[in-house]
Amino acid sequence: MTSALKMTHQALAEFLHKEFPQYIGEVCEVAENYSLLRQPINESHLRPGRTVSGPTLMALADVALYVAILSKIGPVALTVTTDLTIHFLNKPRSDRAIMAKASLLKQGKRLIIGEVELYSEGEEDIVAHVVATYSVPPITV
Repeated sequence: MTSALKMTHQALAEFLHKEFPQYIGEVCEVAENYSLLRQPINESHLRPGRTVSGPTLMALADVALYVAILSKIGPVALTVTTDLTIHFLNKPRSDRAIMAKASLLKQGKRLIIGEVELYSEGEEDIVAHVVATYSVPPITV
């Protein structure tokens, strides 16, 4: 049995714009237990060696899972990351946007676990794999 999304693609984009104006990426897709985000890359995202910085990749993964979670539970802004593990697998391209495919793996009463695959736009090789846990505050109705 599938449940309806609690936040639409448009509502999520507006929420991010309002609550996280520092995020400059794009919400490309949202479905049940899934989101796809695109992060353009510019010089501010690069570290020496012209590779995309780890903090840029971690931030994108974090936002992608946050979007997937909010699409399922609604606009609970105080949902927070409690744990994030990233494995850097391949060098991302500095001349392409980074894409983040986020999937929710398990939802409990207070914790949600998800994973993200990061890759350079137009490329097949995953550049990083992320697993993260989020804490959801008690929701009062």
